[in-house]
Amino acid sequence: MPAVPRLARLAAAAAVVPFALGTAAVHAQALSVQDPWVRATVAQQTATGMFARITAPAGGRLVGASSPVAGVVEIHEMTMDGNVMRMRAIAGLDLPAGKAVELRPGGHHVMLMDLKQTLKSGDTVPVTLVVEGPDRSRTAIDVQASVRSGAPSAASPDQGKHDHGKH
Repeated sequence: MPAVPRLARLAAAAAVVPFALGTAAVHAQALSVQDPWVRATVAQQTATGMFARITAPAGGRLVGASSPVAGVVEIHEMTMDGNVMRMRAIAGLDLPAGKAVELRPGGHHVMLMDLKQTLKSGDTVPVTLVVEGPDRSRTAIDVQASVRSGAPSAASPDQGKHDHGKH
């Protein structure tokens, strides 16, 4: 007799798992990551940034990231403090519903640190972004980011522009 309640519990659990996974899959499919790229590095360089345009139709929050090419991956922001630009790790980045959020040089970005190899222009870097949905469920989104030099591109006309004259 004990086998029947156990089977009933297993059947109930099996019915819930596809629903939970289906919710995460719908959230991941709705999220758009456009033009992901990583700035190329030189020998001995231990850090670089990943940039992209992220749109979450239902909203959410970028709460983490990882990559096999880096020992440490964090979400960062850059802000001006007087005449000094400061960079710091942040716990997450809000993704307002339906609005594109730019990860770009000089602003919010994903920082790849403790690099395990030199990243050359033309390479591709796998990055996993972790997004928390409005219902607090977390979804991992795998992105293949192209490695580019720091030169501006048609996709990001203001990329790389900043004034060193006041440092």
